Amino acid sequence: MKVFWTYVCLLFFSNALFATEVNIYSARKEALIKPLLDRYTEQTGVEVNLVTGKADALIKRLELEGANSPADLLLTVDVGRLHRAKQLNLLAAVESQSLNEAIPEIYRDPDGFWFGLSLRSRVIVYAKKSVSSERLSTYEALADPVWKNKICVRSSSNIYNQSLVSSLVAHLGEEKTELWAKALVSNLARSPKGGDRDQIKAVSVGQCSLALVNTYYLAGMMTSKIASEVTAASKVGLFWPNQNGRGAHVNISGAGVTHSSTRKEEAMRLLEYFAGEQAQAWYAENNHEYPVRAGIAMSETLKQWGEFKSDQLALSKLGELNTSAVRLMDRAGWK
Repeated sequence: MKVFWTYVCLLFFSNALFATEVNIYSARKEALIKPLLDRYTEQTGVEVNLVTGKADALIKRLELEGANSPADLLLTVDVGRLHRAKQLNLLAAVESQSLNEAIPEIYRDPDGFWFGLSLRSRVIVYAKKSVSSERLSTYEALADPVWKNKICVRSSSNIYNQSLVSSLVAHLGEEKTELWAKALVSNLARSPKGGDRDQIKAVSVGQCSLALVNTYYLAGMMTSKIASEVTAASKVGLFWPNQNGRGAHVNISGAGVTHSSTRKEEAMRLLEYFAGEQAQAWYAENNHEYPVRAGIAMSETLKQWGEFKSDQLALSKLGELNTSAVRLMDRAGWK
């Protein structure tokens, strides 16, 4: 009997140490992540159960589920959301030499709560027909009255815009950034609406001359199977702001192990896989995002835009300044 119970205990602890499945809450669409997860399962035998949804809804779901949440890993876009999940005590700190070596310090949480997995930049796109790239320079210059009624942008409720403004607060201070935001609003060609693709389309048909968008949206339209998207993308150019100064604003898609996870080691191993060379190369080629890991080739589409200087601000700062950014955008009348 003693031998039997010894066997049962060993079996229990073996299964606990080597989990056969892991659960992900992902704000990335299934098509943008599932092939990687299938490959991971093939290589490790670990089944990955995927739940996809809107980023804010998944964070709220984690919050409501609390300690009973089945999620082991939260995968989402924009550091602002990862910071919010950390503040809500939804993530657990992990220590991984592999992750620390693969991911630059500025692209991961200083306490180990979240890790960047891919990069994107928020850039200026312009109408090739009516605007010369020589007239463009910085984000700050978008406040110039010369762009009156010529700029399109998403709502201030959009996290990508909030993080861009947070970066300006970090570099310029809150007072100067608020003045910039007010001037930007006065230069808008229309009230903020739609997503990044809608801003690109608006520029392509002359509703505005400039727009702020994330790089992967333009890349996605350039390689789209929808002819109208390819046509719209062909009519706009991409400009890297602030190349003679701090560099273009960048952000991440990233992930963190959940506080509720009962499989934290397995979740961390999956995170390490995402940061590995194979997964980074797949991300770069298929999602048109920049690898967070050095030495990984970009997609052919991204290569067309050449090298660029990126802002070296620690992205954790964007999350810390999010509340200040949102408040000043509201005061500036950015709807």
